[in-house]
Amino acid sequence: MAEVLDVAVRLVVIVGVFLVLPLVAGQMEHKVMAHMQARLGPMYAGGFHGWAQLIADGVKFMQKEEVIPTAADRRVFALAPGVALIPYLLVMVVIPVGPGLVGVDLDAGLFFVLAVMGVGVLGSIMAGWSSGNKYSVLGGMRSAAQLMSYELPLVLAASSVAMAAGTLSLPGIVEAWQWWWLPWQAIGGVVFFVAGLAELRRPPFDMPIADSEIIMGPMTEYTGMRFALFMLAEYAGIIVVSALTSVLFLGGWQGPFLPGPVWMLLKVFLLVFVIIWLRVSYPRFREDQLQRLAWVVLVPLALVQLALTGIVRIAVG
Repeated sequence: MAEVLDVAVRLVVIVGVFLVLPLVAGQMEHKVMAHMQARLGPMYAGGFHGWAQLIADGVKFMQKEEVIPTAADRRVFALAPGVALIPYLLVMVVIPVGPGLVGVDLDAGLFFVLAVMGVGVLGSIMAGWSSGNKYSVLGGMRSAAQLMSYELPLVLAASSVAMAAGTLSLPGIVEAWQWWWLPWQAIGGVVFFVAGLAELRRPPFDMPIADSEIIMGPMTEYTGMRFALFMLAEYAGIIVVSALTSVLFLGGWQGPFLPGPVWMLLKVFLLVFVIIWLRVSYPRFREDQLQRLAWVVLVPLALVQLALTGIVRIAVG
């Protein structure tokens, strides 16, 4: 009975975090972009500092009519938002937020995370193919190309940390982490973070949803709560990528004075701020620039990091 209760409590906590933290990231994006770009709306909705902006967005999504195009594959069209969202919930199950504070400690947790994150992008491809819209199909094709290009540097950078720690367990990687890993694994950290942004299709890597070219890419035909689920998947992905970068390259819950979970949250939301900052600071890449960055810059850098990790591991013994 105690075992069942433990599983139930962990599940409730994980689902709660999954529902709350992406909304906090969404509200944070409203505020950061409002300050950086002098946007007035998000600063006034509801009165004091625009506290009700996120609520207004939710009401707007609930009021919109659910429309399915006549030419759409209705079953795949309906499944796509769930396929885009659920993998991030599964990933949160294995991300540790403190000593012993993890849903499930898998021995191959890093492999599990990388495999499941790759499934999430399929939701975008399914949405594009099933919509019966040429712009949506083009966005889905761009998503597939982006996934194939940036999956390799993402995996290589994560492999470097696993090699350094000598384990694939995420809590094990945090426990093995030392402060001098910051310069040692810095190249891999940058590669992982940039590749993660590209996997999320966040600006400046938002070619699949380039509104000035293909309207909204795979999500062009989505309305109401189905569109809201895609938005929730994006912000859940931001939390997951930030949390993984913190666990793999920034020591996760490790830090002085403050409790471990507090350090974890501080690191996660610092990276969320960087993601938003990049959105408002850089223009969208062209498709050729996006592919060149992956194959000419990130993959060689990830291989350099792997070689450096191997050399240091051999030297240290």
